[in-house]
Amino acid sequence: MRGLGGAALITAVLVFAAASSAAPVERVAAQFDAKGNLVFPADYRHWTYLSSGLGMSYNAVANAKANPSFDSVFVDPASELAFRNTGHWPEGTVMVLEIRGSNSKGSINLHGSYQAGAPLALEIHVRDSQRFKDGWGFFAVDAKQATSLIPYGATCYSCHQQHAAVDTTFVQFYPTLLPIATAKGTLSAAYSAEAAKR
Repeated sequence: MRGLGGAALITAVLVFAAASSAAPVERVAAQFDAKGNLVFPADYRHWTYLSSGLGMSYNAVANAKANPSFDSVFVDPASELAFRNTGHWPEGTVMVLEIRGSNSKGSINLHGSYQAGAPLALEIHVRDSQRFKDGWGFFAVDAKQATSLIPYGATCYSCHQQHAAVDTTFVQFYPTLLPIATAKGTLSAAYSAEAAKR
């Protein structure tokens, strides 16, 4: 009995240690000031990275640039974990689109492009059904990291509603999440119809 009690105690300690070593994913909810402006999430670069696009354009006619910009998307870790479990974005999801310039000549690089310089622009997509029409709000970020809601008449809202794969977000461009949405059956009908034509 004494030996069994000691073994049970050791097992309990090991289970507790294993559970404690797993870093909890904290909820990173959007924060707003008294005027309703989104507080800029300065640590977004430490969030979950979803994907980057190089020189992407949604226009049929695009201007080819020698050094096209990189568009990189980050999301708060708790929302990414929730998406993996459900195939949907939870309330409080915060996604940051960071646009940086590219360079092809630098250091030892002889081919291809790399991200260079400070961000050229930042946009934030927030899910909050109580605060925003249709549940999502887009925010522009200025040079001083102040944010303001992009007016609802802007084309970003209608474009996301008409073409986004999941919950008005472009999951079709996130290679780690698209298979999850596909498996869980959460792809929008509009996106599925567009994909079937390609």
